[in-house]
Amino acid sequence: MKKCLLISLISLAMISCSQSLQVASPDGGLTLRFEQTSSGGIAYSVSRGDKMIIAPSPLGFETKEVSLCDSFEITGTEHSSYDDTWETVWGEEREIRDHHNTMTVHLRHVSGMLMDIEFRVFDDGVAWRYHFKGQGDQETNTKLTITEELTSYRFTQGAEAWSIPWRTEYYEGLWQKRTIKGQSDQEPSTKDTLCSPVTLEFEDGTYGFLHEAALTDYPAQNFHVSDGAVRTYLTPWMNAQENNAKSTKEIKAYIETPFETPWRFVVLTKTLPELVASRIMLNLNEPCAIEDPSWIKPTKFMGIWWGMHIKTMTWEQGPNHGATTPNMERYMRFAKEHGIGAVLAEGWNKGWEDWKHFDFTTPYSDWDMDYLTHLSDSLGVQIVGHNETGGNAADYEAQLDSIYRYHADHGIHVIKTGYVAPIIRTKDGLQWNKGQSGVRHYRKVIETAARYHIAIDNHEPVMPTGLQRTYPNLMTQEGVRGQEWNAWSADGGSPCEHVTVLPYTRILAGPVDYTPGVFHFENPVIPTTRVHATLMNQLGLFVCFYSPLQMACDLPEHYMEHPEAFRFIEHVPCDWERSILLDGKIGDYCIFARQERGSSKWYIGGITDENAREVSIPLSFLNDQTANYKTTLYLDADDADWQSKPYAYTIDRMNVTSADTLHLRMAPGGGFAAEIIPF
Repeated sequence: MKKCLLISLISLAMISCSQSLQVASPDGGLTLRFEQTSSGGIAYSVSRGDKMIIAPSPLGFETKEVSLCDSFEITGTEHSSYDDTWETVWGEEREIRDHHNTMTVHLRHVSGMLMDIEFRVFDDGVAWRYHFKGQGDQETNTKLTITEELTSYRFTQGAEAWSIPWRTEYYEGLWQKRTIKGQSDQEPSTKDTLCSPVTLEFEDGTYGFLHEAALTDYPAQNFHVSDGAVRTYLTPWMNAQENNAKSTKEIKAYIETPFETPWRFVVLTKTLPELVASRIMLNLNEPCAIEDPSWIKPTKFMGIWWGMHIKTMTWEQGPNHGATTPNMERYMRFAKEHGIGAVLAEGWNKGWEDWKHFDFTTPYSDWDMDYLTHLSDSLGVQIVGHNETGGNAADYEAQLDSIYRYHADHGIHVIKTGYVAPIIRTKDGLQWNKGQSGVRHYRKVIETAARYHIAIDNHEPVMPTGLQRTYPNLMTQEGVRGQEWNAWSADGGSPCEHVTVLPYTRILAGPVDYTPGVFHFENPVIPTTRVHATLMNQLGLFVCFYSPLQMACDLPEHYMEHPEAFRFIEHVPCDWERSILLDGKIGDYCIFARQERGSSKWYIGGITDENAREVSIPLSFLNDQTANYKTTLYLDADDADWQSKPYAYTIDRMNVTSADTLHLRMAPGGGFAAEIIPF
């Protein structure tokens, strides 16, 4: 542990009240205080009313050039308020209110370095970022090499933290619950305990969400726990000369002033629905940078994809090749017939046979791009392109303009990118995908794609941080242990609990391409692995898991085994006017209601873990208190069970009003879906 950090911790017990500054939330419920230690160290604390939630916690940095952890002088402060409502291009709501109070603290370090910290306090949480301004009164540009960010969170009460280890490849792990209070000081080798984001369940029944916003040109944050505090651990550069076995300081970021870090934020709410409804992360990102984003359209899509995972098709050309012209035409005509807007094809381009060099503009000989382009136009069904890089981000980045021009010329305006490699190769050599170099690459992809009117579905990404507000062509991302694990994972597939954790953890960070909608659970090629769900659970995912590009992942012939159930997938939208978590518990179940954007239709989805549940759902959220609504319920049958009878379901139809309450049962590993239409 750094000596400076130890001094800060000791000094926090002797806060100088004369240096205290504070800013409250608009409703007065939360108060953030900026404080200085006797040695000029900097810290903050957060209270709800008279109760402290975050005790004084250190701020600052260690750099190779100067230690920015103490010896600061406050040179001034500014306070302001902001209240505005903005409209999303797509999202879980049409309109989002941004209402916060701001305090900016101007600091001068003894070295002459000038730094501001901008704090924003919302009714449901707090946020701050660091502004490096330069050296001296003239704010001379200064280069800094950051070796440690000292931002910490000393929560005053115990909490259960839902998280995954930061070294989890592609973030594709099972989120686990662990206690963060009172842990003893850990060895440096265990710094990867927590990956951002972290969802917190406090002892008093309140909730928290710890993450970052507007990650640009900076490494993604992670956390480790020591001395009862959650501390920031930035993703390091892998090949920096200083990052070797003999070095005591890892290089985390290279910056040049003026420079702004990403926002650090903590959502703090009394209830779980309030936590899910928080839009702090989006409000901390810049407004849309695309002058006319009208070309960006949410849509459902199918794909030549699941067949590869269940081993009935191959990515590479051969006797079982999936992405052939006839197979793609079959999918596209099926999509047209059933109101699905697009079809993805993986394995259409050369390079899959050896993974040494993917050619993103040359199809295999059994793929006729010109014919399929014309078919796409005539059917009105988009082609979703696929660009797998094999982790060679540098090669991909060097060709971005030619690749995207080729796709745009063929009418392809959505691309799924992929980086299947534990360590990606960037312009700076082998790096963590969420290190500073990887973050720069992903941003370059998004910005370049926008110029060609191409939307991105990014797989093997850096964790989302709300950049979709600024670049709404970044429509969805993976970064999750998704459906494909249920096709081939050696552990038999994700447990039922997994999908009941994600809405409160990973999906709070942004849209997720989980690929729901499996309708056929048996897989003779890998019989020991399967989806741990009922058919109705798979329908519920289309409402509970948010993505503006929502994939129905199974094969057309499997959907026709249950055409009445498939009708819900045909109808359910993926762009919303309003979204509400009606009920739920992390790791147990969730029930969401969402109103279709520009419509009076509502959709409800529910999913549960391995336990059956009976739930009551008041319909008081319906807009028109006097209207009657036609309701179609897709329900687990009484004897349904994910292990023994996953296909057992019933469809009920009834008329309801906002005064009614639905009483429903979810089977073990089950769920339900509902479509509610006014008449």
